[in-house]
Amino acid sequence: MFERFTQDARAVVTGAVAHCERAGEQRVDEAHLLLALLEGEGGRAASALAALGLTERRDAVERDLAEARRRGGLTRADAEALAGLGIDLTEIVSRVEEAHGQGALAATHAGAVRRSGRRPFTGGAKDVLTRSLRAALAHGDRHIGDEHLLLALTARPGVPSEVLADHGVTYAAVEDLLWGGSGRAAAG
Repeated sequence: MFERFTQDARAVVTGAVAHCERAGEQRVDEAHLLLALLEGEGGRAASALAALGLTERRDAVERDLAEARRRGGLTRADAEALAGLGIDLTEIVSRVEEAHGQGALAATHAGAVRRSGRRPFTGGAKDVLTRSLRAALAHGDRHIGDEHLLLALTARPGVPSEVLADHGVTYAAVEDLLWGGSGRAAAG
């Protein structure tokens, strides 16, 4: 599948690995893909993110992702479901951090680096890559671009799509901006 990736899409994947390494984490996840997309320049995803106003709010996006990681990667919907059961996630995070230090619940996936030194991708990150292929095929594209990765991130439930939606970047907004509802590329 990687042979179908454009230069911009490959840059996102390698950028995600770099984010993972800089954070000292062992596995590349969906948040790393989002952070790499935010760094993109010149690609269709970068153009879409700029048009939707996300590039000016990059710091806020990074804070939102870090806060979700601090909660162990749980979304607000997860927190609300726990609250419905009488479980206060904020209180749990505070108690764990009090006992074990700031960020103790952040998933680092220690010990997962393979002998080759490469960082493996989480199931969620692999799902984003698979969904990007499906998005490309759905639009009649023979390649997988960074725009397809962005579309896949917005379509997959989880923290990255929640953070993107909080900042106005939804599946429908990206689809409309890039394909104008026609199914063919409109911008770029």
